[in-house]
Amino acid sequence: MKRFWDAAAIAESGGRFTVSLDARPVRLPGGTPLTVASRPLAEAIAAEWNAAAGGRKESPFTPEEVPLTRLVGTAAERIAPDPAATVGALAKYGETDLLCYRADDRRLAERQAAEWDPLLDWATLTLDAPLRVTAGVMPVAQDPQALSALRRAIESYPALEIAALGVAVPALGSLVLGLALAAGRLDAEAAHRLATLDERFQEEFWGLDAEAEQRRTRLAAEVSLAARLIALARG
Repeated sequence: MKRFWDAAAIAESGGRFTVSLDARPVRLPGGTPLTVASRPLAEAIAAEWNAAAGGRKESPFTPEEVPLTRLVGTAAERIAPDPAATVGALAKYGETDLLCYRADDRRLAERQAAEWDPLLDWATLTLDAPLRVTAGVMPVAQDPQALSALRRAIESYPALEIAALGVAVPALGSLVLGLALAAGRLDAEAAHRLATLDERFQEEFWGLDAEAEQRRTRLAAEVSLAARLIALARG
């Protein structure tokens, strides 16, 4: 797609905000105009289109330049009409949640317990979802009632925030961390730090792995994007 616009702006009508490019509304893939209920979110979307407009005219425009727009489109066209598929995919992460698998190495296991157990306690007390912990990588069966509670927690969020969870949970490898992020129990930096505890522990002994560091940087950006969308959607 070519960069065909010069400036993005927002307009309010009926309590919703439309983002326009040179007075033409941004349209979702299905053809409907992009509208949101939060002014801060609309302003942030307009800002990313304005930033994209500053790119070289001869270079192609890609959707990666407007990540908030992509997520709003996902929420409006894929999640809102029928959240069940996305909720179900996210709920599956609870069956093998990162926080439930502890290392055989005693030193790492102690650090995991110190940093991860408070989040599992939070899931038990706040979400009514006690999860079982095991050592090693062999799967541990979780209580169906706990998994149902985690699913209900996902379902309690509106489509935009489920879209954010759809980014954060895979990046973190943990439904508990994703829900803690959405609930304000953790910020993006803390959630990512907890999700990469094992890697960081290994690097204390073996040194920095450049490839792993690049991957962590990419995943940190995804978690940050998800947290930003949640905050903007809430205004």
